[in-house]
Amino acid sequence: MPENRYSSPAEYLLMERVSPVKHEYFNGEIFQMAGTSEEHSAISMNIAASLHLQFRGRPCKSYQSDLRVYIPATGLYTYPDVVAVCGEPRMADEHLDSLLNPVLIVEVLSPSTQDYDKGAKFEHYRTIESLQEYLLVWQDKKRVTRYTKANDGSWVLTDFIGGNAVIELTSVECTLSIDDIYDKVTIK
Repeated sequence: MPENRYSSPAEYLLMERVSPVKHEYFNGEIFQMAGTSEEHSAISMNIAASLHLQFRGRPCKSYQSDLRVYIPATGLYTYPDVVAVCGEPRMADEHLDSLLNPVLIVEVLSPSTQDYDKGAKFEHYRTIESLQEYLLVWQDKKRVTRYTKANDGSWVLTDFIGGNAVIELTSVECTLSIDDIYDKVTIK
């Protein structure tokens, strides 16, 4: 994609649906997403797998980073590391590849993206009406930051540090232990 060229959402989606690599889209610009480390991938897989098992027999689903999320209020198209939906997933169009109603979003922090994930990206996510929880998961230490949406629309931060911590995810009625999140992950 040429630099400094405005692209419409329709142009982005046409390109993205055939692209071998993932891109985010915002405000006419297309951004290639960075690759992930082994640790990043393992952490994402551990979280998605744990949620998947806990969702058995329930109307909830977890997805890894291959499912795009579209945020109509800001126009951002992005690929969170893990997403969960309870109830019927709502998609942006007939292609069924851009989710509108996540209740939980998880981002595994990378050195190159952590400021964005903690700041501007979270600002976008907060405009999603269905979103109830946002997890930031460090890959260089056993730490998870959970933001939970309060009844008044504010967001409450809770940090979980160390191997014995258990995170209650009220949005999906599940738990994640720090030990399970970091299973088979080498902290450097």
